[in-house]
Amino acid sequence: MRARLLMVWACLVAVSASAINLKEFLPTAPPPKGGVGEAVAIIVCPGGSYFWLDDEVEGDSVARSLAANGIAAYVLRYRTGGIVPFITHSRLLIPGHHHPMPLNDLQEAMRQVRQKGYSRIGVMGFSAGGHLSLSAAVFGRGELRPDFIAPCYPVVTMTHESVHKRSRRGLLGEWKKHSRRMRDSLSLEHHVTSDMPPVFLMNCVDDPIVDYRNSELMDSALTAHHVPHQYIQYRTGGHGFGTTWSKTSEEASHWFDAFLAWLRQL
Repeated sequence: MRARLLMVWACLVAVSASAINLKEFLPTAPPPKGGVGEAVAIIVCPGGSYFWLDDEVEGDSVARSLAANGIAAYVLRYRTGGIVPFITHSRLLIPGHHHPMPLNDLQEAMRQVRQKGYSRIGVMGFSAGGHLSLSAAVFGRGELRPDFIAPCYPVVTMTHESVHKRSRRGLLGEWKKHSRRMRDSLSLEHHVTSDMPPVFLMNCVDDPIVDYRNSELMDSALTAHHVPHQYIQYRTGGHGFGTTWSKTSEEASHWFDAFLAWLRQL
C-alpha cells in the first residue's frame, strides 16, 4: 500500500507543456458507425525499452492507421534513457531520464488532449509503451487517467522471471534497477484495482523480445479484479510490428480490426 501511495504521489508531479513532444494526426476518413470517431482520441506511445522510441512503426504509422479509421491520434515522444546512456551506462554518474519522467509526460499529454474537448481519451502503447499505458491506468487519477487503454505486446512486470531486463534498466536507471521497492512498485500486475478503465490486451506467444507471460500476468490480474478487458493472444506474430503488416504474421495482422470492434462496443 505504501509503495502504491508513493507512486500515485509521484504521478501527480506536474511537468511543463514545453517538456513533451506530441504530434497530431487528425482523421482522414469519416468516423465508422458505432460511436467511434470525432469524440474519441488516442495517445500513441511507441516502444523502445524506455531507452529509445520506434517513432515510425509504433508511432506515426499506427497514428495514420487510426486517423484513416476516423480516430484522432496523438503520438507522444516521451522522455527515454537515450542511446548514449544505454551504451555507456553514463547514468551511473549522471541521472539522466528515468521514472517517473515518461509517466509525467504521458499525463501532461492527457491534460493537453482533454483540453481539445474529446469525450473519451485512450492510450495505445507498444512494448515499453504498453507498460507506460498500463501505468497511466493503474496510477492515474481524475483527468489524468485514460478512459481506456490498449497495451500491445507490453512489458508488464519488473519482478517476475519473465521481466524484460532492458526495459527495467531503461525505466529505473543504473542504480534503482536493483531496488526491490522500485521493482515492485512498477510491476503492474501487483497494482491492478477494480476501478481500472477497460483494457484491450494483445501479444504473441513467439515474441522474441518481451516474454509472452508478461501479458498473461496482466490478464490474470485484470480477471481477478473483474476489470472489463479483452485479451487476444496470437501464436505467431513476433514483436515490434505496430500496424505494419509486413513485419508480422497473417494471424496477428487481424489485431487492429479486433481493436476497432472492441472500441465500438465500449
